[in-house]
Amino acid sequence: MKQLTATITSFLLITTGVFSQSSTNNNSTYTPTPQNLQARQQYQIDKFGMFIHWGLSSMLADGEWVMNNRNIKVVDYTRLLRAFNPVDFNAAQWVTTAKNAGMKYIVFITRHHDGFSNWDTKYSDWKITNTPYGKDVLKMLSEECRKQGIKLGLYYSLLDWTRSDYPWETGRTGQGTGRTGKGDYASYLQFMKNQLTELLTNYGDIMCIWFDGHWDQTNPEGQSDRSSRIDWKYNEIYELIHKLQPQCMIGNNHHMTPFTGEDFQMFERDLPGENTSGLSFQKPSDALPLETCETTNGAWGYNITDRRYKTVEQVVRLLVGAAGRDANLLLNVGPMPTGLIQAEFTDTLAGAGKWLQQYGESIYGTRGGPLKPQDWGVTTQKGKLIYLHLFKSPDANVIILPDAKMKIKQVKLLGTNTPVKYTKMRNGVAISTEGISITGLDTIIVIEQS
Repeated sequence: MKQLTATITSFLLITTGVFSQSSTNNNSTYTPTPQNLQARQQYQIDKFGMFIHWGLSSMLADGEWVMNNRNIKVVDYTRLLRAFNPVDFNAAQWVTTAKNAGMKYIVFITRHHDGFSNWDTKYSDWKITNTPYGKDVLKMLSEECRKQGIKLGLYYSLLDWTRSDYPWETGRTGQGTGRTGKGDYASYLQFMKNQLTELLTNYGDIMCIWFDGHWDQTNPEGQSDRSSRIDWKYNEIYELIHKLQPQCMIGNNHHMTPFTGEDFQMFERDLPGENTSGLSFQKPSDALPLETCETTNGAWGYNITDRRYKTVEQVVRLLVGAAGRDANLLLNVGPMPTGLIQAEFTDTLAGAGKWLQQYGESIYGTRGGPLKPQDWGVTTQKGKLIYLHLFKSPDANVIILPDAKMKIKQVKLLGTNTPVKYTKMRNGVAISTEGISITGLDTIIVIEQS
């Protein structure tokens, strides 16, 4: 306990210093509570979570951006309310699917950009309890997560394509939904505070609030000026969250350097340090936990024609790649309009879960290893154990660990205990992969230090 307290105190000093210099639209500073710092540490131990994009938009089977992409007017879109009846929704199926995959937490879409609330909010009639289904799915999901020992985080959209008080006229999206007049951010801010208070009061312990939509009020990613066209008043929003649940972590998918008050940094469709999606120009934080969010197929919300399903190998290597970059993986599924998670998702996730049952020690509880990502793979580390994750053979069948002071007890293949040859050198340790068959999802060499 003393060691944990010392670690938390040290982390507190580091993060406080970093946050005081962070880019944001307010001048406040942020000192995380000990509960929050412990939550961050546990989050980095857990490593793997499930993202769930689902709601009324799933009915149109064309992704969660369908309202914006088709310029559907609010008056037309709201007619879907009386037709939404997800009769196959089963919180136990969702949570069991995550658990079978080896996932430790779920982040659920409570309100996406179409403004539809997936819980029984008192502050809007545009909600799931006003559909023929009539039930509070968030209540059922939160209870099932507690029952099965899965943590629950909540996604919440900062932008809204239906409300007229959202400052839509300065936004990049939602321009074709038929709104007129001028937004009123003071009104909209109070609405968000009211809903966030509900979410953090009525549904038990919440692991995180996962914000999205800040980019609607900025220039596109990659431009030099990404300043916001409105003052979101994050200091008020973040202080409210941390007051209601001090341990609750805040992340904001703004595709920028973390702002004051945020507790983790996410990267959309990219591993930290990569930018294949064109969204990730920001540098990975040295002080905050990191997370990559990615989809199991090509879409976030249900898309009936999207069959770009990832294989078990792709999922495992994505998870390993995240862990080797000292990050978590939040992997998305988009359940069908009925509420059922389809077999293409559950089967692949179960396959990843079987791999984790055998090799999870090289992922759970680890941090990024002594080598940054290489052409052959990545490294992870836990205490005196270093794991070399090989996706292919390294050049000359050798891996150099540049630590001449390293004292090695043994080197072996994880899962078989087959000894692996190594040589102590003046500039480090050479691990030989000669004669090792590098096949399958991930060939792992474990180095135990004395």
